[in-house]
Amino acid sequence: MEEIELFIRNEKEDGVFAVSLVENPATEENFVALSQQEIELKVANEDRRVVVGMALVPEKRIYRKIKDKEFNIFFSAETIAKAQELYMRNLNANNVTSEHEKPVQNATVIESWIVEDAKNDKSNIYKLDAPAGSWVIMMKINNDEEWKNIKNGTYNGFSIEGLFQGFEELNANKVLNHDEELLEKIRQIIKEDQQKQNKNKKQ
Repeated sequence: MEEIELFIRNEKEDGVFAVSLVENPATEENFVALSQQEIELKVANEDRRVVVGMALVPEKRIYRKIKDKEFNIFFSAETIAKAQELYMRNLNANNVTSEHEKPVQNATVIESWIVEDAKNDKSNIYKLDAPAGSWVIMMKINNDEEWKNIKNGTYNGFSIEGLFQGFEELNANKVLNHDEELLEKIRQIIKEDQQKQNKNKKQ
């Protein structure tokens, strides 16, 4: 099966602009739901509504099928580090969706980091077994419905939404066009939700 390395060419356009809560994460790694008791904070009787998990793992092959084209994509550690940097620089922490379909309000990424030393990384506290170069995300969810979905197992991890270069290697414009249409749809959903929230704040 053909393998495609995705990368960032244009920092103004490429990169990750949202994180989605999904049932089947592409990393195949479930996130961990944290309560204050589990991370040994002083208040131990109520949930913090925080989840932590991996967004991207370097060199991990991710199966993709678009129409009749099957292939694997992967990211280098350098690309993942750049994607994480741009995600934070562009203030995308509040861009959260559900199954890549609808925006989730009252959810935000509160921590985001690249694993530099797998043995001594903070992710070991949560037993993520994250390899060096992985992008780890911690998200706070103050949305009652979505938190319920996490607790009952509807969602099992994170999936990124973004634009990367590399699909041209497939020599299949229909694949690239399909992805561009999907990303544009997601961008529009997020934009409309942000406009709605801003309008409500002004009222």
